Amino acid sequence: MKVTEHIKAAKSTLFSIEILPPLKGKSIQSIYDGIDPLMEFKPAFIDVTYHREEYVYRKRDGGFLEKIAIRKRPGTVGISAAILNKYQIDTVPHIICGGFSKEETENALIELTFHGIDNVLAIRGDSIKTESSFTPEPDGHPYAIDLVKQVVKMNKGIYLDDELLDASPTNFCIGVAGYPEKHFEAPNLKSDLNHLKAKIDAGADYIVTQMFFDNEKYFDFVDKCRANGITVPIIPGIKVLTTRKQASVLSKTFHIDIPEAFLDEIEKCKTDKEVKEAGIKWCIHQSLELKKKHVPCLHYYTMGTSDSTKRVAEKVF
Repeated sequence: MKVTEHIKAAKSTLFSIEILPPLKGKSIQSIYDGIDPLMEFKPAFIDVTYHREEYVYRKRDGGFLEKIAIRKRPGTVGISAAILNKYQIDTVPHIICGGFSKEETENALIELTFHGIDNVLAIRGDSIKTESSFTPEPDGHPYAIDLVKQVVKMNKGIYLDDELLDASPTNFCIGVAGYPEKHFEAPNLKSDLNHLKAKIDAGADYIVTQMFFDNEKYFDFVDKCRANGITVPIIPGIKVLTTRKQASVLSKTFHIDIPEAFLDEIEKCKTDKEVKEAGIKWCIHQSLELKKKHVPCLHYYTMGTSDSTKRVAEKVF
């Protein structure tokens, strides 16, 4: 079932989560352990992120440096299929530009179709840490809109090999990312909204936002999207802040603001245990306010753990 079909059929705000694949060498049991405690809230769908290859240089005999590729969290396709099979819950695997050629993207989409998965979230992905800016793979996509266009073509039965006869069309519902506080590379929010509108016009079906801690930024973002002719569902993405360090790390990594009132509460805390309680309380407040405004779904970035999200969901759903 497609994300948009879940939203259309829902009588109230849906609950969904996003998980990280385990580190290479770890088992999928850690994924199940993070999902099991949240099953009572009946997640409509589960997003599975994808982390691209990164590179390290290791010194070898003779002083030579060898460039070695590292995939920190492989398994998005397999995990998505396993979750669908085990829980009968729709999954939304992320597909990214970084690290993929167009053909590799096509093959991944074919594999997802074979597994019965009909949702994807198309995002550009981050640049490698050693790069000053994002660099696509040879014959890869530079922007998320290019991914959207490729999926749309496959949904029409158009593959890279134009000599294929009677190619079966895929049937993907396509999600894209939105940034209430604008993407950090965009010169301003208006420019960012124009790029978002282009992705919707290219065929994307819904938007899920970057995490935020100030609901007013989300409400303002939705208003601006509607004024810009964007009519698709806009799902708010939120997260429980659980440590003092996260307040600065999340701000730096995701280029988001921490509201003054929330930061004041964090600074009153003497331990991370107290910070976690403050974070849960803030997230409950956020969630209830968003739900009162009849948002289509509350999408929680669990980062692989469920305790904090469970405590929030107990008060909201």
